[in-house]
Amino acid sequence: MTEGINPPTERLNQLYTYATRLVQGEPGKQLHQQYTHVLDTADAMDTMMVLDHLLQTGQPFERVKATVGKLINAFSHKLLEQTCAPEPGHLLHFLMQENRAVEDIMAGIRHLSKQYFLDKDADKTELKEQFIRLINSLEAYELHYTKKEHVLFPYLEKTVPHYRCLQLMWSFHDDFRRSLKQLNALFTDKQPDDEAVNKELANLSAVVLPIVYREEHIVFPVALKVIPPKAWIALLHACAEIGWCYIDAPVLPDKPIKKQETDNSKLVDLDTGLLTPEQLRLLLDNLPVDITFVDENDEVRYFSGAKHRIFARSKAIIGRTVQNCHPKESVHIVNAIVEAFKAGEKDHADFWIPIRDRFIHIRYFALRDANGTYKGTIEVSQDVTEIRHLQGQKRLLDW
Repeated sequence: MTEGINPPTERLNQLYTYATRLVQGEPGKQLHQQYTHVLDTADAMDTMMVLDHLLQTGQPFERVKATVGKLINAFSHKLLEQTCAPEPGHLLHFLMQENRAVEDIMAGIRHLSKQYFLDKDADKTELKEQFIRLINSLEAYELHYTKKEHVLFPYLEKTVPHYRCLQLMWSFHDDFRRSLKQLNALFTDKQPDDEAVNKELANLSAVVLPIVYREEHIVFPVALKVIPPKAWIALLHACAEIGWCYIDAPVLPDKPIKKQETDNSKLVDLDTGLLTPEQLRLLLDNLPVDITFVDENDEVRYFSGAKHRIFARSKAIIGRTVQNCHPKESVHIVNAIVEAFKAGEKDHADFWIPIRDRFIHIRYFALRDANGTYKGTIEVSQDVTEIRHLQGQKRLLDW
C-alpha cells in the first residue's frame, strides 16, 4: 500500500510508462521485451495502480478499456501466483462459488456452440432451445455484478486511493448485460442469423471469463489485503440483501451490535409537523417509491428502505459520490442533471424505462433552501406498471 500513498518508486514509474505507451498504440511485443524485468514483478495492487494512473493522467477511457486485456496478460507472471483463497463463510468464498457456477454455464455454451455451428446433422431447433435455456440462466449472474457494484466497490473506493480501475470493470459488467440482451433478441427469430449469434457468443465469452480472472487475481486479493476482517461481516449482510445466484443462501453470522445512538424521545421539526426519528423512518420507508438523496457535494446521504426498492442499494454507498454510483458511460448524464440543477437552469428531470415486465418512472428533483441555494438532489423511482393501466374511476372500498 505504501507505493500507492508515497511517491511512486522507479519500478512503478516504469510500469506506468510501459502501460501508457501500450495504450497509445506502440507495438506490444517490442514493449514487452524492453520492460520484461518489471512486468514480471507487477502484482494485483500494482495492476490497480497502473490502471488508475492511466485514467488519472487523461488516457481515453475507451482506449484504456480496449487495452486492459493486453496489459493484464503482460502482468500475468505475478498475477497467476496471487490466488484468492478466502475461508469458507467469507463473502469472497461465496462470490467465488458463484464464479464456479458461471464457468460451468459458459462451458455448456461452448460445447453447445460446437454442435450448433459445426455439426451439419444437428437438430438446430432443439439446440436453439438449449441455447435459450443457458442464456436465460446467465441472467441470474447479474446479481453477482450488482453485489460488486453496490457493496464491494464502494468500500474499496473508501479504502484504496487508486480505485478507478473499478470503473473499467463496471463497464465490462455492462457489456455482459448488453450481450445478453442481444442474444435474447437474436434467438427470438425462428431462424437466427448464425453469423450474428456466433459473434455475440464470442463477445459474451470474452467478457464473462476475463472478469472472473480479474476478480480472483486482482480485485479480490486486494480486497482481502485492505478490508479489515470485521468489515466483511457487514459486507456479507449487505450482499445478502441483494441476493445470491446459483448457490444456496448462506447462513449469516450475527451483525456486530452497534450502540443505539438515536433518541426517539426527541422530535424532528418538519415545519408542518413534529415526528420522532422512528416515525420519520417508517414514513419514508413505506412511501411506494424508491428514494435516494444526494447532497450539494454530490455525495449520497440517504436511501429508503427495502420495501419498495427498485434499484440495488447498500449502506456502503453512503458518502459515495453519485458519479461513482453509475457506470462510466452514463456519468455524463448524471453530471448534466446535477450541473443544471446547481446552475438553477432546471428543477427536475424525468425518465421511464422497461425493466423485464415492469415499467419504471425515474424522476430527479433539485432541492433548494428558502434562499434558492442548491442543497442536493433526490431521485424518486416508482414502479408504475399497474398505474399505467388504470381507467375510469374507483370510489368504493372493496375489501
